[in-house]
Order: sequence, then structure tokens, then C-alpha cells
Amino acid sequence: MKLCRYGPVGAEKPGIIDADDRIRDLSGHLADLDAAALAPEALARLAAIDPASLPLVDGDVRYGVPVTGTRQFVAIGLNYADHAAESNLPIPDEPVVFNKWVSCLQGPNDPVTIPRGSLKTDWEVELGVVIGTTASNVTEADALDHVAGYVVVNDVSERAWQTERGPTWDKGKGFPTFGPVGPWLVTADEVGDPQGLRMWLDVNGTRKQDGSTATMIFTVAQIIAYCSQFMTLLPGDIITTGTPPGVGLGQRPEPWYLKAGDTVALGIEKLGQQQQTFHAAPER
Repeated sequence: MKLCRYGPVGAEKPGIIDADDRIRDLSGHLADLDAAALAPEALARLAAIDPASLPLVDGDVRYGVPVTGTRQFVAIGLNYADHAAESNLPIPDEPVVFNKWVSCLQGPNDPVTIPRGSLKTDWEVELGVVIGTTASNVTEADALDHVAGYVVVNDVSERAWQTERGPTWDKGKGFPTFGPVGPWLVTADEVGDPQGLRMWLDVNGTRKQDGSTATMIFTVAQIIAYCSQFMTLLPGDIITTGTPPGVGLGQRPEPWYLKAGDTVALGIEKLGQQQQTFHAAPER
């Protein structure tokens, strides 16, 4: 299934995507796509509904974040060897874990605000994993059983705050609007193996990233099992799993970063695509 939330900010409704990629309204069956809706039995009930029996949503509709109530937005850095190389950093022996603040979450096509004074706002197409059942100290063999589905994430990053303002990355990763997610949550059964998905990103119509989740250093299962050793992953949590090469930081002959008016489009096989226009922060 492809599940979504659509409508104005703060008033989104749950929906399902039909065979023709049209939104069908699910609000007659559940209040919202929250943690409870991601449980296996809840997803099974939704899967039993014929989308053609649901009201069709017409017109130009905004997509919101496809799940609500996310309490933890966990991110993995340097998870592609060639991206580590372009960042001039060694391949990690263990996953590099940091946080994106949940306050940065936004719809996939909502505009992104470049922070005031930023000269190093960057892009990163990433596979996002949405947790469906609580995971604590799970094994790698069982890790994927805790996944409700997958999403496209743009891990927007401010590199000066990330690497030049102290030893932690979190400060450069969670500015407001830096977490576009969606357009859909595609359930794990429909995606299948998450380690073979093509991913891409364009800036102003020029291809910058063209990779595959097949080249991850740490697989989705390994990441879930690893993180669950020191944190409890909760239903609705999102883990974004790293990016392939081609980010602005790695452009040659010199880095190239986003400016007001730039447009970023990105997508992942089976998961849909998103697009953002970048805007300057308003003056104080």
C-alpha cells in the first residue's frame, strides 16, 4: 500500500493511493496515520479495503508528512563509502548516528527556508524507514519485522553548523523545514528488499545524485538492530539512512551550495518523488 496524509498544514487527512496514483480518502476508516495505524493488524485492516470504494480526492492537493506523531527522527551519516570519500572522512566502523529535530519535519513539496546567514545549505536524498512496532535490543534477523514502511527523505543540511560549530552534527541538520518526507509511506510488503532501490536528486534540472541503496555500508536491518541497542525505537519514528555521493559539499572543482530560488527534485524507486523550492529566511 501507498499511504499518505493530504491537505493544509495542521489539517491533514489520511489517504491511500489507488492503482492510478490518485488519492482516496481514508478518513472514514481512521482519524489519522499515527503510531496506532502503523501496527501490523491495523495495516492489515487498511489493506483489506478496496481503494475504489473510497472517495476520490480531486484537484491540486498538498501532501503532508505521511505519518503523524513522530517522536524520534534518527539519522545515519556516512553510510555510503563514496560519500564518505567525497566528505574527506574515513569509512566508519560503526554507524554514525545523529538526530534531526522532529520540528524540522514537513511535507515533501513544501518550500525550504535557507537559514539566516547560511552559505552552505546542502541536499541529500535518503531512504527513510518508518518504525511500525517497538524495537529494543532486536537482532538483525528480526529487525525488518519492526518496519511499517519506507519514505523518501531530503536530509537538508547546513554544513557550517554541522562541521564548523562544534563536534556534533545535530545543529546543522534540524533547522525548520530541513526534513521533507514523503509523498507516501509505502508499506514494507510492497517495497520488498530495501537494499536494491535506485535513488536520484536534481538541482535546477541537473542530475547531482544517482545511486542505489545497494551500496549502503550498513543495511537497514543492521541500522535498526544497532540503534535498538541504546534507544527504544517507537512506532512512527523515522530513521533516515544516509546518502550516496553527489552532495554540494562534494562538488568539484569546489563545493556548490543552494541559494534562494533553487529547486531540488528527488526520488527513490517505488517510493515516489518530491520537489522543494529554496527560499531565503525573512529578515528580523
